[in-house]
Amino acid sequence: MTLSPVRCFLASLLLTGSFAAAATLNGTATNGTTNKPAAGDDVVLIKLGQGMEEVARAKVDNKGHFSLPVPSDDSPYLVRIVHQGVTYNRMAAPGTNTVEVKVYDAAPKIEGVTVTADVMRFQAQGNELQGVRVFAVDNSSNPPRTQMSDQSFEFYLPEGAEVEQGLAATEGGQPLNVAPVPQGERNRYSFLFPLRPGQTQFQVVFHLPYNGKASIDPKPIYGTQHFVVMLPKTMQFTAAEGTAFQSMPDPRQSDTVVQVASNTQPGQHLAFQVAGTGILAQSGGSGGGEDQQGGSQTAGRDSRPGGGLGPPSDAPDPLQQYRWYLLGGFAVVLAGGAHFIARRQRREAAQEATETPEPATSTAASSASSPNLLLQALKEELFALELEHKQGHISQEEYDKAKAALDQTLQRAIKRGAS
Repeated sequence: MTLSPVRCFLASLLLTGSFAAAATLNGTATNGTTNKPAAGDDVVLIKLGQGMEEVARAKVDNKGHFSLPVPSDDSPYLVRIVHQGVTYNRMAAPGTNTVEVKVYDAAPKIEGVTVTADVMRFQAQGNELQGVRVFAVDNSSNPPRTQMSDQSFEFYLPEGAEVEQGLAATEGGQPLNVAPVPQGERNRYSFLFPLRPGQTQFQVVFHLPYNGKASIDPKPIYGTQHFVVMLPKTMQFTAAEGTAFQSMPDPRQSDTVVQVASNTQPGQHLAFQVAGTGILAQSGGSGGGEDQQGGSQTAGRDSRPGGGLGPPSDAPDPLQQYRWYLLGGFAVVLAGGAHFIARRQRREAAQEATETPEPATSTAASSASSPNLLLQALKEELFALELEHKQGHISQEEYDKAKAALDQTLQRAIKRGAS
């Protein structure tokens, strides 16, 4: 059938419009283990909006190149490459037309994996003790490879602990919900999450019955540079005989007890006891040093016998070298004890409503909390981006693009929350 000149003209307009509505994202994928092109790997383009929507797929060619059509809708995108069963992601801000992604060969066990920090935070109220354990894990393998298996990273929890949530985050990435998997041995768990080159952080939130005191045995599987225990100052810490804990007063959080054991070995005896009740103050506050309960008169003062004054305002911070491990992993789930209190309130409300359940109200509350969680995650990502920028880990161009994409997503999340 022959098209009339008018129809041909209209068809050409439609084709022109379809091409104008899409751009091309050209990328390069390199195998960081072999320094060769990641030929044959799958490439997925994901739109970041209200969810994660796959919009295009491609293959890496023999020269390490790939191309993806990108709709011009001013949305941020995620480029995901799958190599040996492990995903590697790179953000593509609106207007980006080139991207580089590095992947690595994977193995069940590799050399060069170390634990920089193992941090346990506790707070207690009533008959429940809540804890958060955070691990900062470094993969400095040479040549760089990813460790991935059914037991990528294992750890123990205290006797009687019930897991509430698990999180994992790669260096510079957003936290992902990853449920710890129970292993054959009692109280032993594993994160089934790849340990890519660089740093990976794991966090597990748990609670256990409490009668005013509890004995905790961390049972470290790996050696660590720093094993840290943190409590509100209204609780007491008692180290077991033969342990090597040292008190590290924190001038920025005078209402927090911090105990540190450095350069620990796998299986080292690190047991301790906690007693009393209290809620941890929000991390990363104003840093004014005021004791929230005692006012400014006790600010920066070590209240132990023979303690004396804390360091002056211009003195070096003894916790500075691992402050980010103490603060960075907790804001989403434990800031100011909000998660602890909210969970207790939900449980009490559920008990009161046993005879007259109100599923509609529960659903509404769940829907309302979803935007808040998204906003909190975006704020944390913005904070991490600023930190990387100030430390010189990313270029100004990378910072500007990532900042623009996060700002745009944050604005959309705020509008959705308001509506």
